[in-house]
Amino acid sequence: MTRPVSPPARADEIALLSASELVGHYRTKQLSPLEVTRAVLDRIGRLEPFVNAFALVEAESALEAARESEVRWKRGEPLGPVDGVPVALKDLILAKGWPTLRGSRAIDPTQDWNEDSPATARLREQGAVLLGKTTTSEFGWKGLGDSPLTGITRNPWNLAHTPGGSSGGSAAATALNFGPLHVATDGGGSTRLPAAHSGVFGFKPTFGRVPVYPPSQNGTLFHVTPMTRRVDDAALLLDAIARPDGRDWTALPPQEISWQADLNRGVKGLRIALSPRLGYAQVDPEIERIVIGAARTLSELGAIVEEVDPGIEDPFDIFQTFWFAGAAKLLASFDPARRALVEQGLQEVAEKGRDIDAVSYLKAVDRREALGRHFNRFHQDWDLLLTPTTAHPASVIGASEADLVVRPIRSPFTYPFNLTQQPAASIPAGRTSAGLPVGLQIIGAKFADTTVLRAARAFEQAKPFPRPQDPS
Repeated sequence: MTRPVSPPARADEIALLSASELVGHYRTKQLSPLEVTRAVLDRIGRLEPFVNAFALVEAESALEAARESEVRWKRGEPLGPVDGVPVALKDLILAKGWPTLRGSRAIDPTQDWNEDSPATARLREQGAVLLGKTTTSEFGWKGLGDSPLTGITRNPWNLAHTPGGSSGGSAAATALNFGPLHVATDGGGSTRLPAAHSGVFGFKPTFGRVPVYPPSQNGTLFHVTPMTRRVDDAALLLDAIARPDGRDWTALPPQEISWQADLNRGVKGLRIALSPRLGYAQVDPEIERIVIGAARTLSELGAIVEEVDPGIEDPFDIFQTFWFAGAAKLLASFDPARRALVEQGLQEVAEKGRDIDAVSYLKAVDRREALGRHFNRFHQDWDLLLTPTTAHPASVIGASEADLVVRPIRSPFTYPFNLTQQPAASIPAGRTSAGLPVGLQIIGAKFADTTVLRAARAFEQAKPFPRPQDPS
């Protein structure tokens, strides 16, 4: 590869600003949405070839949205908290006029794309500048950043490594400041795992906090999520997308609050449990050491931190019942010719799902409910639970394919909290001796999203995390 030509310093400085900073500059008219969007698109144009984070970039429509936003800001009439802010959508999320191909060659790109997902609709209503679609593993089925359609997405910290998945494009784009706000998804760790591997912040809110449509094949495991470089930006994005949409009958009622309101309350007095292995996981020693150090930081900030085993067994067999059945449901809608285009591993997972009978499925429902009750009781004593986000650092691309059918979600720490529907975040906690990021997972009681966000914000302010060098 040839080294890209460096842009004017001003443009790159603008592209590195957070969403919260951009909104402040719009308000004081120090920056315009058009200037910002041009800077971000320039950065994408120079650095995207190194990482392959985007399935689609729509520069023309983004610039037009930025011009319209600029007019509103000049009038002092922004449409909402993200007016004029560049946002990218994971390619599992519908956007009117753009194909949503879900990382698959089995989806017909020529069909009518005439509907927005709830998150997309809310962003449009509030004047956000939509940049395009970020890459995903095929139908979000695995925790790696590649797909048959878009190929390999690479980790900005080391291009030989995966950024994780399935929101690998969102993570790589966030790490390289290809826009400050990214909408991702998480059905078993698909936001938190790549956030950890790529050194960014990923937040899975309580299930139903952000409406979902159309329903995922993974049903009530599936969350729409913010991914950002800063915690306050994730809260800002949540302000925009955690709003009602009648198409999702499982959505929570809206809360008449700003998710940014309690961010700076700190952690003094919070009771926090630390579980470096969650009772069953085998963890890389460097990751365990870094996470224990992160817990010590929260203790120094005034939290009451104790090492506690939550007392659960690995619930992967419960999770895989839902995950495999969801894959079977998905591929059952495909004719044989289209099914043959799907990645072999996903076909094998779907085959396992077809063997799950109704009684086995309902037994898994009962065991899931018992796990949820267990953590309801646990959080009567503990405000938060800390674990590593992943058991291992990001793997070398192509090195970890063998066990995917057995365990497509490659972290023992993430999927339990899709089963229980609790809010959970991954925040950068440090780097390994090889320079790869390590994530700290912060889990709250169901509905305690603000507690998770404020703890993440306190840790972020105490231990700010660098961004990766631009690839060259």
